[in-house]
Amino acid sequence: MTSRERLQAALSHRQPDRVPLDLGASAVTGIHASSLYRLRQALEMDAPGTPVKVNEPYQMLGEVEPDLMDTLGVDVVGLLGPRTMFGFANEGWKEWRLFDGTPVLVPEGFNTDPEPDGSLLMYPEGDKSVPPSGRMPAGGFYFDSIPRQEPIDEDKLDPEDNLEEFEPISDEDLEYFANEAARLRRESDRGILASFGGTAFGDIALVPAPWLKHPKGIRDVAEWYMSTAMRRDYVYKIFERQCEIGVANLERLHAHIGDAVDAVFVTGTDFGMQQGPFISPAAYRDLFMPFHRAVNDWVHQHTTWKTFIHSCGSLQPLLPDMIAAGFDILNPVQCSAYDMDPRDLKARYGDQLTFWGGGVDTQNTLPFGSPAEVRAEVRERIEVLGQGGGFVFNTVHNIQANVPVENLLALFEAVRQ
Repeated sequence: MTSRERLQAALSHRQPDRVPLDLGASAVTGIHASSLYRLRQALEMDAPGTPVKVNEPYQMLGEVEPDLMDTLGVDVVGLLGPRTMFGFANEGWKEWRLFDGTPVLVPEGFNTDPEPDGSLLMYPEGDKSVPPSGRMPAGGFYFDSIPRQEPIDEDKLDPEDNLEEFEPISDEDLEYFANEAARLRRESDRGILASFGGTAFGDIALVPAPWLKHPKGIRDVAEWYMSTAMRRDYVYKIFERQCEIGVANLERLHAHIGDAVDAVFVTGTDFGMQQGPFISPAAYRDLFMPFHRAVNDWVHQHTTWKTFIHSCGSLQPLLPDMIAAGFDILNPVQCSAYDMDPRDLKARYGDQLTFWGGGVDTQNTLPFGSPAEVRAEVRERIEVLGQGGGFVFNTVHNIQANVPVENLLALFEAVRQ
């Protein structure tokens, strides 16, 4: 099979010739720049000191280049947006170093200021004339959002304030996505996962809006979570308008891109903790499910795309409703969380969901296990989740920094074997 045929077989719950592999096709299936650098060095793909590109500076993810995809047998490539989480474009590359000394290339809009405690401040659109929107702790590996919450006047709360970032897609961005989709389809036979944005309802990573210079509305993380209960009608109105805009954008995108892509990233809103969901099924059905269903229904009625939900943690009580909402793909499949045993997940939902992830635990096994333990877990997950299709191999969320390079090599060697 070609890579695209392999991915499409897995997504259609048919047994492919081998399990398709993803590395770097989205902001939740990637690899930290420092681990990427060490992996490329260990594979002798670069001269010592050759920097890797950081194409997602919020999490400091590295860009997985086609040469590494070829070496590892990666089957999926990402159709990603033109701008980063901090609002500046991925262009005009310049040299920089991580705290651990890893040489990287960052976009020209990547402008930081040091704090007295050694942490680094990041600015929306790289504009230092406005308050910073991100902070990397001293010795850290990625940025945390800085909530810039204005005082809340209950009588003047306006859902439009939380809709500033959701707007009709520009002709410029439409052309960008169309050109990129055509280029990716022309340059390889890999499957394509598209991340258009705009349909993640209440994604807490996006609520502080680190790309906006002066965000309005409810932007504090704790305040937003409380608002889903205390200001339910306000949040619902946001989602209603966001859904209208998002579906209209998907309609325009599909008119320009067609079925060049195989799957679309719909939402990255997390609903799970280590020990269980932090929202009840009733609350999910009330506040989120109507909009998930609206997006998924449009996609399934008008395109051949499969729909992708990313939600960390223990999700078992919510999975029947997520399936009823129309999702085809679940990521990251956090098998280490409570009640997320891969055999049970496959038995219960394997004919309805494609598991995109779950290939190896990134909290324990990959960073702290031995190479033999990594190989064993990879083999087990492929045997369990890969039966009959419905599995795309990826780690449980992004590969983090500080993973021993021996474990990275063991991971991909086991997948290849």
